[in-house]
Amino acid sequence: MSSRDDPHPKVVDYIEEVKEKARSLVKTRFPEKILEINALLDSPTFDVDDLTTIHQQLSIPVLDSREDQGDDETPVKKRKIDHDSLNGEIDLKYLSTEGTKVFAIASGPVPCNKKITKLINLVKPHIRQLVESANLLKMWITFLIPKIEDGNNFGVSIQEDTLGEIRTVEAEAATFYEQISRYFLTRGKIISKVAKYPHVEDYRQFIFELDEKEFLSLRLVLSEVRNHYATLYDLITKNIEKIVKPRTTNHAHSMY
Repeated sequence: MSSRDDPHPKVVDYIEEVKEKARSLVKTRFPEKILEINALLDSPTFDVDDLTTIHQQLSIPVLDSREDQGDDETPVKKRKIDHDSLNGEIDLKYLSTEGTKVFAIASGPVPCNKKITKLINLVKPHIRQLVESANLLKMWITFLIPKIEDGNNFGVSIQEDTLGEIRTVEAEAATFYEQISRYFLTRGKIISKVAKYPHVEDYRQFIFELDEKEFLSLRLVLSEVRNHYATLYDLITKNIEKIVKPRTTNHAHSMY
């Protein structure tokens, strides 16, 4: 065998490091994460009976209709905006024959729901850690898969099934991030509706309902992260012998 076929020493060290980290992850870190998340779910932070406690009042006042239209009761006449004159920028101003009215909230910026944001900041590290753990386990089992041969592949099939489950966990955990982003986007759109139509109570109520839904969703996400850790731990520990040594050297037992 030529020297070019010899594995690079640093690559070998990296593979061994991955294997050692993965073994430690399953043996020690997974049980710790399961217990840690269980304690968090049972804590007052997530064990909430009255969901109205997570509501945050909107700092958008309901102005008198005459104030919205100005002192002059004459209807505002809008004219078409020349988009070429905006130099590619978005103009949020409402133009009229009497002058320029700027869409703004007199009370200042409308903040995010601080309680929900705090919960999101608690959940996101657990999601990120699950993604990283799944990626590490995926590399570990990939390195353990032996070269392709005829026969005696039962252990290899177990490795591939485990690898498929890990990929599923990794993909589902990644979608949790998108779910959080959608919450902020939806809430922002509805708040803009509240600012535009402050007299419509349904828009304001929708914000409260959305915050409650996000709280329940975050609790469910945290439960799913815990369940993924428990599932992978159970699957790997039950099949650890076949995962580490997918092929046996003794074939005699297969005859009986």
